[in-house]
Amino acid sequence: MIDFDFWSPTYIAFGKGKESHTGGLVRRFGGTKALLHYGGGSAVRSGLLDRVKSSLSEAGVAFAELGGVKPNPRSSLVDQGVRLALDEKVDFLLAVGGGSVIDSAKAIAIGAANGGEWRRFYVGREVKVKPVIPAALPVGVVLTIAAAGSEASTNSVVNLEPENLKRAAGGDILRPKFAVMNPEITMSLPPFQTACGLADMFAHLCERYFTPTKDVALSDNLCEAVMRTVVEEGAKVMADPSDYQARANVMWAGTLAHNDVCGAGRVQDWASHGLEHELSALYDCAHGAGLAVVMPAWMEYVHSADDARFARFARNVFGVGAGETDAQAALDGIVAFRRWLKSIGMPLTFAELGAKEEDIPLLLKTLNLCGNTLGGFMRLDENDVSAIYRLCV
Repeated sequence: MIDFDFWSPTYIAFGKGKESHTGGLVRRFGGTKALLHYGGGSAVRSGLLDRVKSSLSEAGVAFAELGGVKPNPRSSLVDQGVRLALDEKVDFLLAVGGGSVIDSAKAIAIGAANGGEWRRFYVGREVKVKPVIPAALPVGVVLTIAAAGSEASTNSVVNLEPENLKRAAGGDILRPKFAVMNPEITMSLPPFQTACGLADMFAHLCERYFTPTKDVALSDNLCEAVMRTVVEEGAKVMADPSDYQARANVMWAGTLAHNDVCGAGRVQDWASHGLEHELSALYDCAHGAGLAVVMPAWMEYVHSADDARFARFARNVFGVGAGETDAQAALDGIVAFRRWLKSIGMPLTFAELGAKEEDIPLLLKTLNLCGNTLGGFMRLDENDVSAIYRLCV
């Protein structure tokens, strides 16, 4: 295990009807006037947004509103949100939605606290050291989908226009002050969205699990336990969307997958996320769906760097490969992973995703490694990345 600092202050209000506590939580964490940020679809139709507004009013919290967040959140709406936050003199960002809404809210929180400047903090692999975010307004979350884990993470990803570049900012300052998590809210999600969420949180665990760091028994076991939960409880959710207990387990798994409790003390990878971001920027595909295509291809390309770790993944997560060599068990685990993704309705190839092989040079260009490498498990150069993309075809 390597040395680490870990700070995870997000207050979790978990359970039925917890959205009624939102106004009091904004007050508790210093908010007097909030920018209510949301997508505009299910949050409005379900009545959730009205319940949140009522809670804010009852707590004496004034608010302005900005809806319209799309999957793969756009910088143009962030710019609009920053202007609104400054004009309205808000002191709190309240995101009602999933990862895209939360990431957009975090970007607005940066801009509103830095005189409108936020773009320079969103960088790609061309920058070896990410810029430090000096200030951000506090962010709270009412979560509507179990997926990205943004409700307790340090990260935010935004699609920068007009370049159409998906870039990330990060730092402890971006961890939300609180997250309201009512599993009932997720019951009305379309099956595809639920499945994308399962793929996303599983990928977050893989990015931490596949590491060159030795002697990390505790976090290895944590990763495997949460992975098994995603697979087992995810199957229940897909079979019965109204299964509250399965929804609850999946929702909590999404948070644990990305608040970094499973990644502390170990080198993390994040190559698959880097590759996927270029796909969702170019094709506007769902992030979880893109990861379902990229991550098994990455596994196929890199597993021989440490077959023993992939064999452990196969045996302890999917229950395959017992009595086989590590090399064979590793391959069996990748097959089992693909089988699980297919069982929940995820795409496995470029064709199913709507991506094109002829666009690989463009994907490499926008990834913009600038001679740097990608990934912590196995360092990937541009040729490696190209080969992985071709395994997705």
